[in-house]
Amino acid sequence: MGQHTHSHHEHTGPDLVAEAARALVAGGEQWTSMREAVFAELARHERPVSAYDIADNLSAARGKRVAPNSVYRILDLFVSNNLAMRVESANAYLANTHPGCAHDCIFLVCDECGEAAHVDDEEVSRAVRAIAAARSFRAERPVLEIRGLCKACA
Repeated sequence: MGQHTHSHHEHTGPDLVAEAARALVAGGEQWTSMREAVFAELARHERPVSAYDIADNLSAARGKRVAPNSVYRILDLFVSNNLAMRVESANAYLANTHPGCAHDCIFLVCDECGEAAHVDDEEVSRAVRAIAAARSFRAERPVLEIRGLCKACA
């Protein structure tokens, strides 16, 4: 399978949060303290995390309730600006470690441990988009999820 031909600088920790802020502002949006808190909480997880888990963790850290609906709105903004990816079948999110880079979401999702490995594969992306185009359908945000068992759980 063909992997992405362009290179990604994988950001982590504070550098990832700073890069997400830069990408969001470059996209014409504001980087607020709440958006920063939601992104930082999302980014600290290696596995997909739900909006409810993020809201609970932020509520505990701040000592006041953070509404899940507010977190959902922020996560939707992050997905539309390529700062986060949504694992549809789990209704959970992962931080995009190369914010602002637009590519299709291809996930290998483990049914045992919940790990979701993101795969960049231009051949698969082209094929999925070609199938849509052949049916006069404009693919906006293709998401492909393959459910099964990861190497550790198999």
